[in-house]
Amino acid sequence: MNKAITEGLVLMPPAFASGLGVWSSEDGTPGSATYAGAGNAAFVAADADFGGALEIYKQNTTTKLRYMGETPLRPGMYLQVTARVKAVSGNLPSVRIAGWAGNASLTHVSGVTEIAAAVPLTAYGEVVEISAIVGVGARGGVDMPWGLETVYGHFGLDLTGANGGSVRIDDLKIEDVSSYFLADSVGVIDVRDFGAIGDGTTSCNAAFGAADAAANGRKVLVPEGTYRLTSNFTFIHEPIFEGTMVMDDHVRLALRRGFHLNSYIDAFGDEVLAFKKAFQALVNYTDHDSLDMCGRRIELPGPIDLQAAAENKTTFEVRRMIRNGQFNFQASSDWDVETTTSSASYSAANGKTLSNVSNVANIITGSHVSGNGVGREVYVRSVNVGAQTVELSQPLYGPSSNQTYTFTRFKYALDFSGFSKMSQFVISDVEFLCNGHGSGINLPKEGSVFQIKDCHFKSPSHRGITSTGRGCQDLVIDRCFFVSNEQSERSEDRQSIAFNVNANDSKVRDSRFQRFGHTGILCGTGHLFVGNHLFQGDNFNSSPRVGGLIFTYPNVKSIVTGNYIDNASIEMNNEHDAAPDFGTEFSFGALTITGNIFMSIDSADWFSYIVVKPYGAGHFIQGLSVQGNTFKAINGNIDRIEKIDTSFATLNMSRMRNIVFEGNTFNAISDPCFNPVSLEFTQSTASSQWTLDPSNYLPFGGWARTVESMVFVDALTNSSGSQVGTIPYATVNYGSNSDQVRLTFPQATKGKVRLSVRMDNPV
Repeated sequence: MNKAITEGLVLMPPAFASGLGVWSSEDGTPGSATYAGAGNAAFVAADADFGGALEIYKQNTTTKLRYMGETPLRPGMYLQVTARVKAVSGNLPSVRIAGWAGNASLTHVSGVTEIAAAVPLTAYGEVVEISAIVGVGARGGVDMPWGLETVYGHFGLDLTGANGGSVRIDDLKIEDVSSYFLADSVGVIDVRDFGAIGDGTTSCNAAFGAADAAANGRKVLVPEGTYRLTSNFTFIHEPIFEGTMVMDDHVRLALRRGFHLNSYIDAFGDEVLAFKKAFQALVNYTDHDSLDMCGRRIELPGPIDLQAAAENKTTFEVRRMIRNGQFNFQASSDWDVETTTSSASYSAANGKTLSNVSNVANIITGSHVSGNGVGREVYVRSVNVGAQTVELSQPLYGPSSNQTYTFTRFKYALDFSGFSKMSQFVISDVEFLCNGHGSGINLPKEGSVFQIKDCHFKSPSHRGITSTGRGCQDLVIDRCFFVSNEQSERSEDRQSIAFNVNANDSKVRDSRFQRFGHTGILCGTGHLFVGNHLFQGDNFNSSPRVGGLIFTYPNVKSIVTGNYIDNASIEMNNEHDAAPDFGTEFSFGALTITGNIFMSIDSADWFSYIVVKPYGAGHFIQGLSVQGNTFKAINGNIDRIEKIDTSFATLNMSRMRNIVFEGNTFNAISDPCFNPVSLEFTQSTASSQWTLDPSNYLPFGGWARTVESMVFVDALTNSSGSQVGTIPYATVNYGSNSDQVRLTFPQATKGKVRLSVRMDNPV
C-alpha cells in the first residue's frame, strides 16, 4: 500500500534550491521563523556530495529544521523521513529526525514522541544518512507513534550537542513505507496501524473503529496483546483475533461477520466468558438470528445467568437461536443448591401468595417450594422483602394456615429466569452433559413459543427443563433426549423431573425420557404429547410404578397420541388448586388418549396406566377418550389399566359423562375395561328379575348408569320351556355399589341377552 500513489498525497518537501522560506528554524507552524535570510544558514548550490545543499552553522543547544508544509498522516499510514548530512567545520554535533504533530483543529498533539534517536557526526566530510519512521500505530520499527488524533506533521531534523560547527544537509525525503508493515498480511488491516495498544489498559475503541472503517472488505487483524474496549463496539468486517479482548461486563462486542462462538473464544480466550459475550451480542441486534457454537464443547464450572450476561435486557421477543454445541458440567460448589427454611402464612383466598414469611430476604427467586400441602413443581416467582411476601407459580392444595416451607434453588446451565419476558427463543442441537452436577434450562418468567429441539439432557442433578413462571406458554420440545441421573434408583425413590409446564399449549413430540422420577408435570390446558417414548422402570421385582405425565389442571383439554409409555402412568389431578373440592369449575376430563403403547415389566399388580387423583371431594370425569391403545404387562399380570387414587377423595360416579374406552388391546391385564361394554348374560333358571353384573369391565369402578342396547339371543322361554314374548324393563345403578343392571319381566323367564352398558351419561 502506498497512499502517495493510491490517493495522490503529496509527501515530499521541496528542494532547498526552491527557497528557504518554507523551512522553519522553529516548529514549522505558520508564523514561525524561517531560514530565508537567516544569518546562520545559506544554500550551497554545488556541493560535491549533495549537489544543492543547506549549510547551517549551529549556534543553539537544539538547532531545528522543519518543513512548514502540512505533511498528511492517515490511519494505517507509515512515513519514513530520511536526511543525509555531513560536518564541514568546527565542533561535531549530533543529528536526529524530528517533527511536530498536529490535529484536525490545527493545534499541537501533546504526549506523543516527536524526536528519534540522535546520531553523532564523528568526522568531517563523511556523509551520514539518518532516518526515522512515524505512524499512527506503535508497531515494531516505528520511532514516533503519533496515534489517531494526529492528522499531519511538520517534519525535519534537529542538531544537538556542541555549538560552533557547520553542517551541510541534502534535500529531505519523506516516503510512504506502509508496505513494510503490511507485506506479511496481505488483505488484512492491523489495528496497531491505527493506534491500538495491546497493554490491557489503553482504550482501543477509536483505533478499532478506524481500522474497521479502513478495511474496505478486508479482514481486521487484532495481533498478540491484550486490547481494552471501554464502550460498545461493532466490527463490520471480519476480525482475526491473535490477541485477546478485555472489557467490562456491560460492554458489548458485536461481530457482523464471523458471528459464531469460535470467534468469541478467540477474542476472549475463555469459553464461558466468550459464550456470555456472544449471547449478549445475540440479543442486541448483531444482524444474526442465531449463535452457532460450531460444535464446540464448553467446560462449564457453574450456571450461566443469561439475563446478567445481557444486563441491558429484561425483555426480548424477537426470534433468536443458540445451536450446535455442548456444555460439559464440571464439579464445582457453584452447582450446589441453596436451601432456606421459613415459616409463612397461607390463605386459599390469595392462593399464589405466602405472607408473613420469616427470613424472607434469604429466599431466592426461582426456588422450588416444598412442604405439607404443596403440590409438585411449585416455584417462587418473586420475593417482596418489605411486605414479607412470596409470590408462587401455583396455588397450594392443602397446607396449614401457618407452617414451615423449604425453598430450594436448583442451578441451571442456561438460566433465563432473570428475563421478565422472552418469546420465540430457540435452542437447537445442544447437548447438556450435566454429570449429576446441575440442571439443564430454566425458562423466562413470562413469554411464549420457547423452542427446544434436537437437544440432549444427560444426567441432570434435579431437572431437565424448568418453568418457574409462565415462560412455558406454547413451549415446544421436539426430538429431544432426556436421561436421568437416577438410573439405578427404585422408581418411587427418584426425585428428578424432565420438564414442567405452568401455562397452556405445550407441544412435546418425538422425544425420549429415561428413568426420571416423573417425565412431565403439566398444568394449564391444550397440551400435545405426541410420538414420545418415556420409561420409568427399575431393576426390582414387583416394584411400584409412578406417574410419567402428571396433568394438574382438571379439565386438561389435551391429547396424548402415538407414544410408548413404559412402566409409567398418565395421571390427572388437581394438586395445584387452592380449593380442591369441586365447585363451579369444570371437573376432570377433556383428555384424549389414542394409539399409544403402554407396557410394564415386573410391576406391582395394583399398578395402573391411567390414574385420576382428586385432591378434593365432588369431582367427576366429563370427557375422556381412551381408544386404539395397546396395554401389556410382562412378568406378571396387573389388575386393571385404570384406577382412582383415593388418597384424598374419590369421584362422584353419578355425574360421569362422555367417557369412551374402546378399540384397545389388553395383554396380561386381569380385568380389561370398556365403555360402553357389550356383554352376553345367560339366565339358566326362569325368573322375573335378572341381575346382570358388568362391574368388572366398567372403568374406574363406575356405576352401571346407562343401557344403550339390549338384544335377546334365541327365544325367551318360561319354566316349562314354552316361548314367551314379553318385554322387560331395565333398572340401572342397581345393587349396593350401583354397578349392576336388573331386568324385570312380567313373568318368570329364562334365556340369553346381549347388553350394552355404560358407566356414564354419554351426553
